[in-house]
Amino acid sequence: MQYRRFGRTDWQVSEIGYGMWGLAGWTGSEEDEYNAALNRSVELGCNFFDTAWGYGAGRSEQVLGELVKRHADKRLYVATKIPPKNFKWPSKPEFTLEDCFPAAHIIEYTEKSLKNLGVETIDLQQFHVWEDHWAQHEEWQKAVEQLTRDGKVQHWGVSVNRWEPDNVLNTLRTGHISAVQVIYNIFDQAPEDTLFPLCRELDVAVIARVPFDEGTLTGTFTKNTTFPADDWRSTYFVPENLISSVEHADALRPLIPSGMNMPEMALRFIMNNPDVATTIPGMRKIRNVEANMATGDGEKLPASLIESLKTHRWDRTPTSWSQ
Repeated sequence: MQYRRFGRTDWQVSEIGYGMWGLAGWTGSEEDEYNAALNRSVELGCNFFDTAWGYGAGRSEQVLGELVKRHADKRLYVATKIPPKNFKWPSKPEFTLEDCFPAAHIIEYTEKSLKNLGVETIDLQQFHVWEDHWAQHEEWQKAVEQLTRDGKVQHWGVSVNRWEPDNVLNTLRTGHISAVQVIYNIFDQAPEDTLFPLCRELDVAVIARVPFDEGTLTGTFTKNTTFPADDWRSTYFVPENLISSVEHADALRPLIPSGMNMPEMALRFIMNNPDVATTIPGMRKIRNVEANMATGDGEKLPASLIESLKTHRWDRTPTSWSQ
């Protein structure tokens, strides 16, 4: 496993981190199985774990807390997120800061996360949605300053709304934010335009989430794929999204190098970009952990392949189903 500097924090984090959304809100999550997968990731050098209170109303945080205790001899970086007060994902431009992140709510849910995680301080506390017009509001800034001063949070981040990578730029300039979490993959290349250059300028770490485009970049979906009604993906992969996503993924197949599969190519595309500190695929099975962690070896894709993949950029805008 290779490690990268996590912006101004100076942490050295694994190139491949662990996204823990899949442990709650998706079907097929068995406790023994995902705990074995988490343990295996630590054995293979993963040290960055991203969760949220919103993943199972704190259950995913509890799972991470248990992992940290099991591996108390290792430095594992804990990142979580505060849910918006109105519990609506994503946020919308008309939402106010009071709707989503009044100071008392920020403090309350940080305390809840501390309890769920079983830690005295959170390495990275993130806002789970965001609107950049909140940037200059003193209320959230004072809450951030207080929790940092009290030692309950080390650094702060923003998880940017889907397909809105620039909806955080003024917030980053406040100096309160050490990391930004954004969707970045073969399809979603828009963060390269404005967000990544600003992160370089401000020394803000980039967490690339959704590396497999919610599953289409694994190459396993077809136009007939369905999900159980209680699986989040059943409301995301509506026909207009599923069909188009599968078509875009199928167009990549001729580019996959010999001896490689689509998930590996997808991860290596992301890690080819030095602006990214870590990417956080969701993993519930040991075989997926082993395959994904193996891509954190520092090996680069050929420049010609990167250039070809750049042409598969797919710019999208938020819709009623994009969540």
